Amino acid sequence: MSYIWDIKMEVVQEILDQLYRKVLLGTTLEDDVHGYIFYLNPDLSEQDGCPTFPVAQSNASGVLDGMAGQHGPSSHEVAILPGAQECPKRQLQMDRTREVKLLQLTVIDTMLSRVLSDETETHAKEGYRELTDVLLQCVELDSKLMRMLPNSDKLLSHMAAKCLASLLYFQLREKKMLSNSWVTFCQKHLSESSESGEAVHCLWILTTVIKEILKDTHSQRAESLKQLLTPFDITFEVFYNSLFSQHFGDFQSPSNIASSLMCFLELLELLVASRIHLKLHFRSQRMLFLKPHALDILAWPIPAFIKRKLVILIKKCLLCKVGEDLCREPAPSLMSPDHLLDSDMLTLADTLLHAVHVGLWKALAVSGKPSCFGGDEVQPGCRLRTGPDHVTLRAASLITVKSLEIKSQNCTSAAEMKVALQTFMSELLAFLKPHLQPSLQPHNPCEWLSRVFIEQDDDMLEAAKASLSIYLQLTREWDASASLTQEKEAWICSTHGHGCNPHCVFLFFLKNVAFDSTVLLDFLISSETCFLEYFVKYLKLLQKDWAHFLSICKFFAAVESQCGMLVHDPVPSPARGRSTSHTVPHALTSPVGENTCPWLPWAFDASSESQSQVMMPKETHPVPANGPPSRTPQSLVDYDSSEASEEETTSEHLANSKQTSLCQERSEEIQGLPRTWKEQKEHSLEPQSRPLLSAESSSPFSAKGRVAADGTAWQVGLFLRTVKCLEELQGAIYRLQEKNLFPYNPAALLKLLKGVEAKCVNL
Repeated sequence: MSYIWDIKMEVVQEILDQLYRKVLLGTTLEDDVHGYIFYLNPDLSEQDGCPTFPVAQSNASGVLDGMAGQHGPSSHEVAILPGAQECPKRQLQMDRTREVKLLQLTVIDTMLSRVLSDETETHAKEGYRELTDVLLQCVELDSKLMRMLPNSDKLLSHMAAKCLASLLYFQLREKKMLSNSWVTFCQKHLSESSESGEAVHCLWILTTVIKEILKDTHSQRAESLKQLLTPFDITFEVFYNSLFSQHFGDFQSPSNIASSLMCFLELLELLVASRIHLKLHFRSQRMLFLKPHALDILAWPIPAFIKRKLVILIKKCLLCKVGEDLCREPAPSLMSPDHLLDSDMLTLADTLLHAVHVGLWKALAVSGKPSCFGGDEVQPGCRLRTGPDHVTLRAASLITVKSLEIKSQNCTSAAEMKVALQTFMSELLAFLKPHLQPSLQPHNPCEWLSRVFIEQDDDMLEAAKASLSIYLQLTREWDASASLTQEKEAWICSTHGHGCNPHCVFLFFLKNVAFDSTVLLDFLISSETCFLEYFVKYLKLLQKDWAHFLSICKFFAAVESQCGMLVHDPVPSPARGRSTSHTVPHALTSPVGENTCPWLPWAFDASSESQSQVMMPKETHPVPANGPPSRTPQSLVDYDSSEASEEETTSEHLANSKQTSLCQERSEEIQGLPRTWKEQKEHSLEPQSRPLLSAESSSPFSAKGRVAADGTAWQVGLFLRTVKCLEELQGAIYRLQEKNLFPYNPAALLKLLKGVEAKCVNL
C-alpha cells in the first residue's frame, strides 16, 4: 500500500501544480470545477487507502498514464498491484504530505486573490468564485483552516492563517456573511487569554484583513470594515483590558506576551487609522485614547522594539498620521471637524503629560545596540559604535512637544500655559541630556530640537511647528491680558530657557540645512513634510516680532565672540567644548524666571523699529471648552487669490507707549554686553558702506547696508546668511512662478517674504 500511496500523492501533486499554473495566469478552468474540490481538500493527504479520482478523467488518467512508464503499472492496474511493498521511510511520506498541503494552500490563496483582481477575466472569475463557494459549503474550508493554525510546523500554520485572511476578505468583498465558526473562534480565544497562540493568530488574521480593506480603492471600504468590526468591538476592549491591566509578572508565559503585544499594537494602529480615514465610530477605536494602561508597558522588561512601536504609534495618533502608508487615497483636504476625536486627543495628551511628570521617560531605556551590518557581532578590527536609540528618542521628544501643544490650546490662562511649559519641557530636556553628545549648550537649550531630529526632516518640522504653536498661543494670551512689561520679559526668557524660542529654533534649522535655499524650496514643493504650514506661520511671526529676531541674532553673535564658536557650527567640538564652560557671558546665562534678560527685543531704538514695522493681523484662536481645535486637514493659505494678505487688518501691535518705555532700557542693555562684543561692533563699523547683501544681487532682498539706531552694524554672519537664504528662496519662487512651474499659487507666500524684505531695507 505504501507504493500505491506514493503514486496517489504524486498524481495529486501533479494535478495541483497544473491547477496552480492556470490560476496564476488567470486562465479559465476548462473542466468541471467541482472535480477540483477533492484535490483542494486539506484532509486529502491524511486519508487512508486509495480513493478514486473524481476529477475529469482526461486529467487524472492522463497524469497517471504519463507516470506509468516511470513507476511500472498503468493507472488501471494501480488498485490491484500485487504484493506492493510498504515504504519503510516514513519521513519521506511526511515530507510529501507537507508539500501537498502547502501546494493546496498556495492554490487556494492565489485563487482568492485572482477572484478579487480587476485584471482577471470575468469568465475566469466566475469559475474561481464557484469553486470557492463549494469549498466553503461542502468542505467547510474555514473550519479546517482554523484547525491548522496551532500546527507546530510554522510554515503550514502561517499559510493556513494567510488563506483564512484571504477567505474572510473575499466574504467581505462579496458581501457574504462572515463565517460563524470563525467569529466564535476569535471571540473565544481573545476573551479567554491574551497570551495564547490562538489569540495571536486571531489578531494577525484580523490585522491582515483590515490592511487589505484600507489598501483597497473600492467604494465599499467603510461598509466592509463595519461588517468585520461589529462582532468584535466588545471583544477587543476585553482583550485590551486583559493585556494592559496586568503586571508583567502575572503572565503565565512572559515569553509569549511579546507576540501578543506586537500583533495587538498593530491592530490598534489600524483601528485608529480606520477612524480617521473611514470615519467609523466604534468603542474599540477609542481604547488607546481613553485608557492609559498601554503606557505601562514602557516599564515592563520586554524587548525595546515593542516599546518603540508603542511610542511611534502614539506619535502617529497625535499627528493624525496613522495609516498614511496603507491608504492609497489621501485624506480629503477639507473634512468636517471631528470634535469627538479632538476631545480624545486632549485626553491622550493629558494622560501622556501626567505620565511624563511622574517619571515616564525616566523609566524608558533608549540605549541602542551596536549597529552591525549583516549581524549582531562586531568583526575583529572594527570599532564598536554605540549610542542611544534615536528612533525612540525622536518619537518620545515629539509626542511630548505635541501633547504640550494640545494642552496649551486648552489652558484658560497664560500663567497656566507657562507652568505647563516649564514643567514638561524641563522633564524633556532632563530626559535628553544624557543622550546628546556633546551636551547641549548651556546658554541655548533651543538647540535640542535640531540635535534630536537632525536625521528626520518630517519629525523635525512637526516638532518645530508644535513649538511655534505653543509660543504663539502663549504670546496671544500675554498680549490679550495686557501684562506688565516685566512679566512678558520673564515669559520670553522662559521660552528661551526651556528650548521653545521660535527664532532660535529657526536659526538652528537653517544651520542644519547649511542656509541652502534650494533645500527650503524642496520642502515647499514637497508634500511629505509640514514645512509650508510652519514656514508661513513663522514668517508672520517674524514680521511682528522683528526686534526679538534681531536680538536673537545679536545673542548668537555675542556667544560666538565670547565662546569662539562659529555661528554656522554651533555644536562645539570636544576640544572647543572644554573652553566654553567658563567663557559664556554671564549676562546670557541668567536663570530662567528672572525679570532681566539682556538680549530681549526692547534693546532696539523705537525709531528703528517704527521705520521697519510691517503690521500683521491679529490671529484669533479662541480656546474651546470641550477640546482643542480640530486637526482636520484644512487649506493653509488661499493660494487661489493674492488678495488673502490684502484683507488682513493691522489690529495687533504693541502700543507706542509700551514700546517707548521699553526702549528706555536700550542703553542699559548695550552696557551689559560683553566687552568683546562692543569691540566687535566697533570693528564692524569700519566698512559702513558695504551693502547688507552682495551688490550683484538683483532680487528683492538687495537692501543697502546701514547701521542700526543703537550703533550695531548688522553685517554679522548669521543675520546676513539668514537674509541671503530668504532672498535666494524668494528669487527662486519668482522664477518658477513666471514659468508656471510652481505647484501652487505662491502669491501669499511671496507677500510674506516681501514683508521680511521691507524689514531688511528699513533696518
